[in-house]
Amino acid sequence: MPMNPVVHFEMPAEDKKRMMDFYSRAFGWKMEPLGPEMGNYVVVTTHEADDKGIHRSGAINGGFYQKTDDPLTRGPSVVIAVDDIKAHMKTVVAAGGKLAGEPTDIPGIGTYVNLIDTEGNRVAMLQPLPMPARG
Repeated sequence: MPMNPVVHFEMPAEDKKRMMDFYSRAFGWKMEPLGPEMGNYVVVTTHEADDKGIHRSGAINGGFYQKTDDPLTRGPSVVIAVDDIKAHMKTVVAAGGKLAGEPTDIPGIGTYVNLIDTEGNRVAMLQPLPMPARG
């Protein structure tokens, strides 16, 4: 089976302004708050990328979402890129994991779904949209 890479991290935040200030000052990360139509998500750039992606081995970017009382939103998670999210949903269940919701289309990004691994960790899968052709 081909390996599917971790491509994004996500962490909860109770106070997004405080969180953005901390990570900007402590690590130099760039923050891009999105509006209510995107759940007030904050996109985090930890390493510069261009339209071909990040060019530093091991570097990934991420985001912050609103922490809630739901135990699934209380801790960090990683996002794993897959080629076929529907097929991987079946693979996750067959391997002993559980799906945590239905796939969601994220405009301009791809299709996303949360899962719970066999250890109770929330992880997400993303089927990225195809990159535009160059010519």
